Amino acid sequence: MHSTAARLSPDRRDVLLVALVIPLHGPAGIFGPSCELSAQLAAEELNAGGGILDREVRLVVVDGGAAPRQVADEVAGLVALGAVDAVVGWHDSAVRQALAPRIANRVPYIYTAQYEGGEETPGVFLTGETDIQQLAPAMRLLAGATGVRRWCTVGSDYVWPRVTARTARRFAGECRGSVVDEVFVPLDTEEFGPVVRRVEACGADAVLMLLLGDDAVRFNRAFTAAGLHQRCVRLSTHMDENLLLASGAEASEGLWAAAGYFDSLMTSESLSFGHRYARRFGDEAPVAGSLGESCFEGILLLGALAERRGSLAVSAPAGPDETICYEGPRGALRLRGNHLEQRLYLARADALDFEITAQL
Repeated sequence: MHSTAARLSPDRRDVLLVALVIPLHGPAGIFGPSCELSAQLAAEELNAGGGILDREVRLVVVDGGAAPRQVADEVAGLVALGAVDAVVGWHDSAVRQALAPRIANRVPYIYTAQYEGGEETPGVFLTGETDIQQLAPAMRLLAGATGVRRWCTVGSDYVWPRVTARTARRFAGECRGSVVDEVFVPLDTEEFGPVVRRVEACGADAVLMLLLGDDAVRFNRAFTAAGLHQRCVRLSTHMDENLLLASGAEASEGLWAAAGYFDSLMTSESLSFGHRYARRFGDEAPVAGSLGESCFEGILLLGALAERRGSLAVSAPAGPDETICYEGPRGALRLRGNHLEQRLYLARADALDFEITAQL
């Protein structure tokens, strides 16, 4: 007896093409391999059960590490030609802001990155964590556990860190603290000596890290080399195991992260995902991490949307009487409006892994 997936025809009508927009170069290129493998696993598992709407899911990888306008032009061109039926992916907010209006109301766009919040473009659905969901409780817990009060924000100079920094000022006040300095650096910054000296000069006892990819790695190394890890904790909402491995065990002391998924998450759903990922791609595959795993969630959400609505037609966000939910590595999840509801965690770096210390 053959599976439904095996009976799928190569005819275009029986194939659902998904533009997978992920960074393949630049500071966020470190996440590209885990994003692609996670999305591939989701597509293969869906296809084993009949695909989406009885159509075989195939991925069309687009480099989301290029300039935002360039990415938007490429993806919008694919949509206009009817060459893709949906867009899924992890990429930075500058790319999302350039792309979303170009494909609004045309195809579903599943954005999987943790971001600053507020996205309401029609047809855009978000699986990632938002600042309000995770940053406020993470800062509050960290302040209570360590007594930190003086925050310094260090971020890459684009929309997500800038907007998040404004939000963090309010949250710091709610934790009986303050943001004493903010430093923003261009993407692909190589030398973090001046930034580290500025953190030291402002007397901060906590750093909110809003750095993208390899920039976070270089900052972690410079921060530790200067000995600041002995007097100042770091909190990131954008740090996964790949960045931890790249930073090195010596640069992990005093480093905390908030996310909806960690590879060390000990739930039946996450353990099952980790087992399937390792079995499919081998022990040498890049760690999935929260950012890569988010693309698995994105493909699953696309399938859940299509199944619930019976088509891929873009319509309004889920209303109060419409339930769109599914089960994935992060557990049982539900779409509320255009955002996914999920459990969030605070974790402390322990050498080259994360130890989850609290649910936010």
